[in-house]
Amino acid sequence: MNFLNLGIGEFLGLFGAISGALVVLYLLDRSKKRLRVSTLRFWVNAEQPLEQQHRRRIQQPWSLLLQILSILLLLLAIAQVRFGSMRNTARDHVLLLDTSAWMAARAGERTLLDESRGAALAYLRSLPSGDRLMLVRADAMATPATGFTEDRATLETAIRASEASSSGLRLDAAFAFAKKAQELHARIAGEIVFAGAARIAAPGGDVPLPEQLRVLPVRAKIENVGLRKVGLKRSPDDPEVWEILATARNYGAAPRKVTVALQFGGAPVGSAVLSIPPGAEQDAGFRFRTKAGGWLETRILARDGFAQDDRAVVELPARKTLRVAVYSDRPELLRPLFDNNPRIEVVYRGAAQYTGDPGTDLLILDGFAPVAAPKSPTLWIEPPASRPPLPLLRTVTNAQIVRWHPGNPLGQGLRTTDVKVESTQVYGHGSQDLPVLEVEGGAAIVARPARDGAGKMVVMGFHPAKSALKFELATPLLFANVLRWMSPEVFRRVEVQASSVGSMTVPLDAGRDPEETLQVVTADHQPLPYTTDNSRLVFYSGSPGTVRVIAGDRETVYSQTLPEVGDTQWVAPASVRRGIPQGFERPAAPREWWPWLASLGALGLLADWLVYGRSQRMRFGRPQPRVKARVLPWRKAS
Repeated sequence: MNFLNLGIGEFLGLFGAISGALVVLYLLDRSKKRLRVSTLRFWVNAEQPLEQQHRRRIQQPWSLLLQILSILLLLLAIAQVRFGSMRNTARDHVLLLDTSAWMAARAGERTLLDESRGAALAYLRSLPSGDRLMLVRADAMATPATGFTEDRATLETAIRASEASSSGLRLDAAFAFAKKAQELHARIAGEIVFAGAARIAAPGGDVPLPEQLRVLPVRAKIENVGLRKVGLKRSPDDPEVWEILATARNYGAAPRKVTVALQFGGAPVGSAVLSIPPGAEQDAGFRFRTKAGGWLETRILARDGFAQDDRAVVELPARKTLRVAVYSDRPELLRPLFDNNPRIEVVYRGAAQYTGDPGTDLLILDGFAPVAAPKSPTLWIEPPASRPPLPLLRTVTNAQIVRWHPGNPLGQGLRTTDVKVESTQVYGHGSQDLPVLEVEGGAAIVARPARDGAGKMVVMGFHPAKSALKFELATPLLFANVLRWMSPEVFRRVEVQASSVGSMTVPLDAGRDPEETLQVVTADHQPLPYTTDNSRLVFYSGSPGTVRVIAGDRETVYSQTLPEVGDTQWVAPASVRRGIPQGFERPAAPREWWPWLASLGALGLLADWLVYGRSQRMRFGRPQPRVKARVLPWRKAS
């Protein structure tokens, strides 16, 4: 005997509490009746009888027993008592339906997922009526579609509604989830059933097998050649040239010869023919020149059973340039620093030609200060002491360089300290300002972030090209840091990759500053969780989209539009059960006793009320004779 709804402790506790309350009620004395009389004037006090202690006893023991028995029957009905061994009761199974990207492959007119859904429905119909089933959709994550339920209609609807995702199959995680679900929620653990093609990334020996595993395999030979990834980056020799590397893989069992073609803006820009052995990968390299941005499509010109990985589309950003306006009466000092950089477009004008803020990306004012401070990002070089952009503390001559500040972006890589500056201005600075170079007496170069509607600003108290620093490597590095700080997006190294959804590993530069800011954001600028160590960054994205990884001056854009296809076909060991079972051991379904127990309990309470609970005038349905009160005549008191 076992209880379905209550534990044995809960049942005994409820029965004991209710039975005890009934016994206490039956042991209580009956309440005394209160009579009203006309007067107490002529009443004589009777002698007080001796108080006697009587043992409490139950006046109606059969009524008490009948009520206790009725309560017992009702509690047994609530607990849903079942007779027989627990081993003969229903079991709880978990059905893992493969919904990975590979299940969208076609074998003839039907997809692999259609075959798996048919096998899952056949398994569902083979289960005994009392068995419960949980449906779990398995791809990169194990997602339960239902709980443990006997509702066959709900399970069938969930199976038919399952669709292939864009991620690969993590079979070990699916098995672990199914096992944990049975441990936590199953009454009696049944089978763990896997229905699918089982193409995974890890070798089959690395997948731990659960007990009572059954496999419903999909047997279909599909020839497929697909794109694994497409990587693009600007050429270090010519920033207008994109270097493109496309990787294709042959998933089939026969060698294939395919054509990889590129289109930009709908026009063909390159193609290559690859001969790929079975189970191998090959790369195709391309070079493509463009300043404009647009959509680049990489396509494999072949017909196979899985078309989802034959095409990858990425968006190429336009090449950005930094527009610089230089107002100087000595431009020959600055030309060597800017003219050879293809990322910069420079216009040189004399100081007298300044008529107002030109609205460029960077404004350089050399040796003069306008009446109205410009709003554009500005580099001040040796401004006049009569109109300094920052509070001027003093002018120092023959000043020894004390130190650079490598902790901010403008001082990175600068270490020259054995040089003296003939003359420099020293400025005061606030808590938000960034001192770059300090000499004896204070800060000679100060940077101020954008604030109060004005752009960024860098102030140099001396002209580096007129000092002893012109012979040092620190001068071009200083100006390069200034330009990069003013417009980091122009000098950022951009790489674009078309890849599959799932986990991505991004290599980090070996000399990267540990405190350098890292950003991983989606296309709508939402942050994405990630982990890092000294040499790599790892993030996960479970749905198609674009992810941008920004690490210092390097930006990598991942266009995760390719499906994730496993490299290995997992084959279950020979000891694992396969196929639809011909027939389960169907134990006799336990008989439901609770309706009869509830009926008997209710009849017992009704009988107790009819026999013992009604007025004494009604006994067994016959009315008792009414005793007529005797009326005494009135008498005078005198």
